[in-house]
Amino acid sequence: MDDIYEVGEKYRDTIATVDEKGKRVWIYPRKPKGHYHNLRIGVTILLLILFFVGPLIRLNGNPFILIDVFERHFIIMGVPLWPQDFHIVALALISLVVFVVLFTVIYGRIWCGWACPQTIFLEMVFRKIEYLIEGNATKQKKLDDAPWTGGKIFKKGLKHLVFILISLIVSHTFMAYIIGSEGVIDIVSQSPSAHWAGFAGIMAFTAFFYFIMSVFREQVCTTVCPYGRLQGVFVSNNTVAVIYDWLRGEPRARLKKGKKDESKGDCIECKLCVYACPTGIDIRNGTQLECVNCTACMDACDGVMDRIEKPRGLIKYASYDGIKTGNHKIFTTRVLAYSVVLSVLVFAVFYMLLTRPDIEATILKVPGQLYQEQPNDRISNLYNMQFLNKTYKEVDIDLKVKDIEGATIKRVGELGLHIPVGERLDCVFFIELPKSVVTQMKIKLIIQLIRNGEVVDEVKTNFIGPLVIPKR
Repeated sequence: MDDIYEVGEKYRDTIATVDEKGKRVWIYPRKPKGHYHNLRIGVTILLLILFFVGPLIRLNGNPFILIDVFERHFIIMGVPLWPQDFHIVALALISLVVFVVLFTVIYGRIWCGWACPQTIFLEMVFRKIEYLIEGNATKQKKLDDAPWTGGKIFKKGLKHLVFILISLIVSHTFMAYIIGSEGVIDIVSQSPSAHWAGFAGIMAFTAFFYFIMSVFREQVCTTVCPYGRLQGVFVSNNTVAVIYDWLRGEPRARLKKGKKDESKGDCIECKLCVYACPTGIDIRNGTQLECVNCTACMDACDGVMDRIEKPRGLIKYASYDGIKTGNHKIFTTRVLAYSVVLSVLVFAVFYMLLTRPDIEATILKVPGQLYQEQPNDRISNLYNMQFLNKTYKEVDIDLKVKDIEGATIKRVGELGLHIPVGERLDCVFFIELPKSVVTQMKIKLIIQLIRNGEVVDEVKTNFIGPLVIPKR
């Protein structure tokens, strides 16, 4: 890309939020406005509604999503997942990784600018409050540099009070995804001593979230988040990103009133794209690790182009090859390969979620035991059976041998099959068959698990009978 810019590559050796002495440079981004910002507001509203309403959504009586890492209870789309379903969780995580790779290969860091919680809360919530209370970027800087007066104390105090309240709301909602909305209500409605662990967790997350949004801010994206580093691996010349059209914009020149120089590019060195950037970069230097594709520079530049009567899109969503060659090819062989792999993984995850039985059963014949002769011309085998309740309700089940008349199943020692929530039940059973159906030494059986008159699962096993000598 050495044919793009004449400013060298020095900007890649530093970040805008740290000066030459290693001290933090506070970013005061210009208040965004424009077409893309309005679209982001709509997306933000939708995502925030989903975030805050999510813990209240129920499917089959279960939360839509529950990620209880402490008790190892997980619910995805209303389907409870237990440690025995780890293979589904693992496959879902693999699918997520492939999706991130595919998305980045095609669209770069559009996730960061439009859907990442860090960007949504910082740029679309906390900075909005800052603009409302302290004013635009210039007023904010003046306020920070001003001595402490009553007015400054009021504005700063009010801002941080609102920040803390929002952090509390977010932390309670986040905790609801871990322990459920009922658990959060219990913590809120009772003394902290009654749920000290949950109370401490909410307070710790509130403090952490408040610190990130009020102090650490864009440093998360520029120095901490690993996704920015991964971008360098996945991004290619065909990746769509927020990019400056150097063919149209160079060479840059300041606009002189009443004069038009056709030898100059459309960039008039106003630097509004730099002032609007929430990470402090100059997008005209090319794709950079710190760029989160938030489109703030696009809106700022489009506003300038409107005023100088130039076409919009000097900074736009495009690829390097798209600008250089005019060929806006996105779906390359690599993209198609990722798409096929992702489709297979997603199909597999949904198939396993939809077909996963609520009651998992394992049946094994007791080792070392042959068949037993029973009265009334019947033969029995002894089995160990294990049942796992994967629901959040206690269940009672019955067992039945499929398609064999006269077959019976008898539990040793106890009656009935009552399985508590999320627990395993180990039992010993006799399966009896009439001799007339045992026509060979080993026959295959299908055991049906019946709950409320409905077959919820089927397991296969072998039944051992006497050696049958064929007649000559």
